[in-house]
Amino acid sequence: MTRIIAGFAGSITLGVPGYGTRPTSDRVREAIFSALDARNAIDGMRVLDLYSGTGALGLEAASRGAAHVTLVDRLAAASRDNAARVLKQAPKDAPPIVVTTGQPVQAFLSSARDSWELVFMDPPYDLPLPELVHNLESLAPRLAPGAVVVLERSSRTPAPEWPAGIALEKRKDYGDTALYWLAASA
Repeated sequence: MTRIIAGFAGSITLGVPGYGTRPTSDRVREAIFSALDARNAIDGMRVLDLYSGTGALGLEAASRGAAHVTLVDRLAAASRDNAARVLKQAPKDAPPIVVTTGQPVQAFLSSARDSWELVFMDPPYDLPLPELVHNLESLAPRLAPGAVVVLERSSRTPAPEWPAGIALEKRKDYGDTALYWLAASA
């Protein structure tokens, strides 16, 4: 069961398709959002959730005060349904904007004109490293100054080469999951 942990939509259960997704565990999401809260990196931010699956990471950010969230996954039905469920609980005076798209991640990044302050990337663990690096290269110019990128990968796979414009801050492992905390760099 995947659910929103905190904020205006706290405890809402999210729909999970029976195939094609590997939702981030509650334990890992708790760690991510605890660290982001400590940085004051959610409230009012523009958030991008790449390979969003259920939309759990982006919708958690929306529930906790992000102003605008974009969910990107070629199988967007689950994130679209979950966004509607979360937005029903949003404060009427200042609801977040949540946009979902069914474009493949690379196609979305290649045509994007917006910039983001917080980005979640949770690609399939078997996504080839060259494709991941290509995603990161396309993302780098779309990052706002001081942006934070949280990349989730299998702890068994090697770290990618970080492209120009993105710097590794730290890596933290949670069992089979490795979180890479990245930052926009000059």
